[in-house]
Amino acid sequence: MTRPARRRFRGDHDPVTFDFAPMVDIVLLLLIFFFLTSTLGARQNALPLDLPRASSSVQETPDLPIVSVSSAGQVFLNGKATTLTALGAQLRPLTAASGGVVGLRADERGSYGTVVGVMDEIKKAGGTRLALGTQTDAARASGGSAP
Repeated sequence: MTRPARRRFRGDHDPVTFDFAPMVDIVLLLLIFFFLTSTLGARQNALPLDLPRASSSVQETPDLPIVSVSSAGQVFLNGKATTLTALGAQLRPLTAASGGVVGLRADERGSYGTVVGVMDEIKKAGGTRLALGTQTDAARASGGSAP
């Protein structure tokens, strides 16, 4: 014996619900992803330095600590202002993580004495090799730079 098919009437269905939790999770993950990627890209051109020219250059590695010296003699570590005396203490754990390699970017019109002082602090902090920041002629025209 078969049962007759039951018809659904307008008031005979379950209410439709929407669960927001998975959508909120995805939006938060996207925000975190965009925050991380935007800060990594902004690190290279954080300071407006006029780097010296070179005929060839190598691309910057993102895990390399970068010390910058502006034309006014201000010292920056990874884009954040610091003093020459505090540079060694701040740089010590970063040089250990990078294997002793430190990037140095200095404005070509800057003070040579400040650059030598920064190099001395890098050596005291455990820096064994320097990656000097330069620009090729093509990069200067487009506004880009190497470490």
